[in-house]
Amino acid sequence: MSGNFFIDTNIFVYTFDDRNPAKQARARALIREGMTSGHGMISYQVVQEFLNVASRKFETPLSPQDQRLYLDTVLQPLCEIFPSMELYQRGIGIAAQYGYAFYDSLIIAAALGADCTTLYSEDMQDGQTIEQLTIVNPFT
Repeated sequence: MSGNFFIDTNIFVYTFDDRNPAKQARARALIREGMTSGHGMISYQVVQEFLNVASRKFETPLSPQDQRLYLDTVLQPLCEIFPSMELYQRGIGIAAQYGYAFYDSLIIAAALGADCTTLYSEDMQDGQTIEQLTIVNPFT
């Protein structure tokens, strides 16, 4: 991989999903690559979404201690983008231009703000390019 890449929330969720070993392995590899290369990025939104899912929707929810550990060791080192009026404005523009829902548009805006060239997500249009950013479904 060359350049910065953004990792959407669903990738983190798959690292805990034992029901799909292939997706779990691919998700873990992407996150590991992001951490070791220094090119993987996430935003505050990914942190919030993941912790919400992990504490409420996992088959076995993460305990508060495990949430803190994951936050400190995985999410915090990757988190580069935080809320700003510029991020919200860019998200609104992306939603209007490309038809994505607002929260997906914020993810795209965050990836662009982090100068990423790739956004890994299962939930958006695979292969679409927005400015310098290409959306890639890592499971296809």
